[in-house]
Amino acid sequence: MNMQPKSQSEIKFLNGPQSRWDDFKFTLRTVWDFIKGYRALHFAGPCVTIFGSARFDENNRHYKDAQTLGREIAKLGFTIMTGGGPGIMEAANRGAKEVGGRSVGCNIELPFEQHHNPYLDKWVTIKYFFVRKTLLIKYSYAFIVMPGGFGTLDELFEALTLIQTGKIKNFPVVIFNKAFHHELLQYIEKMKAEATISPEDLDLLLVTDDIEEVVYYMKNNIEKFGLKYENKFKPLKWLFERDGY
Repeated sequence: MNMQPKSQSEIKFLNGPQSRWDDFKFTLRTVWDFIKGYRALHFAGPCVTIFGSARFDENNRHYKDAQTLGREIAKLGFTIMTGGGPGIMEAANRGAKEVGGRSVGCNIELPFEQHHNPYLDKWVTIKYFFVRKTLLIKYSYAFIVMPGGFGTLDELFEALTLIQTGKIKNFPVVIFNKAFHHELLQYIEKMKAEATISPEDLDLLLVTDDIEEVVYYMKNNIEKFGLKYENKFKPLKWLFERDGY
């Protein structure tokens, strides 16, 4: 698909050195992206982020699985966080809303595919992918990876790399649907065989087709996930903040 992007700023930035002024302006735009994200998500509560493709509709089995997962995880008391768009993201947010759970999205500005879904209590639209990935990880206590494309794999390996290198805590990562991820799992095994990852790195993953197993996995790690977490920060009226999501 050959689409012209809405903005050339990121392309220009990644195209090598620019003037110091242009680089400074780009830095300010990313800072503003982060501030928008902090304001929107600061009081969202303990989140579980569900990653997956934007391209599945509600008749697709992957959509239905994500909807059920969103519903069941929300019942545990977590806020369901997604990339805020259609497909798997919509399904997970929809499942949370069906049981009165909390539902938030960190949307990305794209010229096609991405628009925030109607099942969000709160959302923020972010301009830059790296800012969005940081926000999705910052507020999450677990990650569920559903069938998806390049973006989903990017998010999966970002989370795994940060856990592996000790940049974030050893939060659980679930890869859901063994058949869809079969070749990916084979490649991960190859990396282990070639010693480019350690055998214990595979302990960072739960691979399953069973929604009940995911729910049990969450319950078994309830304190690690932060279900009893209480936000020690209070809204500041002078910043026009309010509690809740």
